[in-house]
Amino acid sequence: MLGPLRVAPLYRTTPVSPIPQPDYLNTAAVGTAALPPCELLALAKRLEREAGRAAGGPHDAPRPLDVDLLVYGEACEELDCGEGGRLVLPHPRMTERAFVLVPLAEVAPELRVPPEGRTVAELLAGLGEVTGVTRLP
Repeated sequence: MLGPLRVAPLYRTTPVSPIPQPDYLNTAAVGTAALPPCELLALAKRLEREAGRAAGGPHDAPRPLDVDLLVYGEACEELDCGEGGRLVLPHPRMTERAFVLVPLAEVAPELRVPPEGRTVAELLAGLGEVTGVTRLP
């Protein structure tokens, strides 16, 4: 189902939300999948539910687990995944979020993000000074 994964260390990150909440722990993983994107999203949603994430609720509210599918090969598309919801590839806000790019750069700095094909390292450098993202020991 999922091939070997390269997983970044954990990072403590400040929430990007108007809702007061504690810091998050973030990481990133890169690997291969034999599943099509919607099935991979369904797996992510199942893991979230098993971790105690309730369906619905306010957007950007605290949650025990949040799994995002950021990039799927060269895919640049919006998919209707039925009950899994809508999936946009690549993730529409990943290029502007340090809490995504910092851990991802640890495991895949040369990964090219469609459609422009800039690397994760280039995208991270384009953010300038990064605050609110701290690597845990």
